Amino acid sequence: MRVLIVGAGIAGPTLAYWLLRSGHHVTLVEQAPELRRGGYLIDFSGAGFDVADRMGIVPELRRRGYVLDEARAVDRDGRRIAAIKPAAIMGSMQRYVSIARSDLAAVIFEALEDAAELMLGDSVRTLVDDGNQVRVTFDSGQDRTFDLVVGADGLHSRVRRMIFGPDVQFEKYLDMVVAAFEVRGYRPRDELTALMHADVGFQALRLSLRDDVTLCLLTVAHRGSAPIGNRATQHELLRTALAGAGWETPALLELMPEATTFYFDAVSQIRMPSWARGRVALVGDAAAGPSFLAGQGSALAMVESYTLAAELARCSDHRDAFARYQQRLAPFLRSKQDAAIGLAPAFAPKTRLQLLLRNTVMRLMGLPKVPDLVMGRSFRDAVELPTFAAS
Repeated sequence: MRVLIVGAGIAGPTLAYWLLRSGHHVTLVEQAPELRRGGYLIDFSGAGFDVADRMGIVPELRRRGYVLDEARAVDRDGRRIAAIKPAAIMGSMQRYVSIARSDLAAVIFEALEDAAELMLGDSVRTLVDDGNQVRVTFDSGQDRTFDLVVGADGLHSRVRRMIFGPDVQFEKYLDMVVAAFEVRGYRPRDELTALMHADVGFQALRLSLRDDVTLCLLTVAHRGSAPIGNRATQHELLRTALAGAGWETPALLELMPEATTFYFDAVSQIRMPSWARGRVALVGDAAAGPSFLAGQGSALAMVESYTLAAELARCSDHRDAFARYQQRLAPFLRSKQDAAIGLAPAFAPKTRLQLLLRNTVMRLMGLPKVPDLVMGRSFRDAVELPTFAAS
């Protein structure tokens, strides 16, 4: 079949990889003029790690990624409140790596080895599903037809809006925004340690990366619409929300305009009753975004893409494949979304009581069974990947 995948982040190229294994003709279209850079560091593990293993890309992920020694919470004066060893949460570090989201996307894309058609700086303008094929008009003016179209275009999916309806029907905004940016030459540096400072309404985190780069990650409580696409307004929102913040937050904000990369978005979930309609389906954040709070959105996107491709390889009718894809994953992904909402106070406590509870729990995380009790649903993947029948 001729399959158009809209979005060349993580879900799109993963789906392309497995569809190519089945002999399909794949076109990837990406609105950005180049593959995206920046974003935040993700904890990559679980079933997504299993998909990466089946793709043969784990060695390269380990080469580009990091295995952190510690996550340390500090007060406004930099004094340690608590320290968490990732191994206490993950259990085993053999199938875990922290990696920049953009690096994960790049490794997946490289695995395609130019076998898929790539259209950069373009996107879909119209989609017309006549039951036998999907007629697509692109922003560039091209008109083409495909057997299937898959929206892998993220939280603000254009495909989802065109086929399923406006965002307001499916997006659950969690009253928070996230910003990530990288700066060079920042001091101090704490290698392989994530330092976090939280107060009512926010958390600031910094992490030393290679090549004298420091990643800053800010999560800020924010009611009302998030200013998507307006860099100046985003900077102003962060400065206003973090005025008077302690620790190194003022220094990090001062360097923000000099950042080599900058990412900003609303913290939202996508909850839909169905991920497919006719010959159009959704994967990744476009279908069931768990939000930044889940810490596993990229890994889950790979699981969704792999499962959809496996069902398309198994079923002779795309409608059966779409139905099986949703049946396999819907309860699992909903549990991940529910767990993510429960973790929200850790990223931006709303009250002094929530802040106290956050810090207390972090102090207890080194005790046996506490990590599993607090974060078990977030980091344990109760899902079985289907067998992939390549052509």
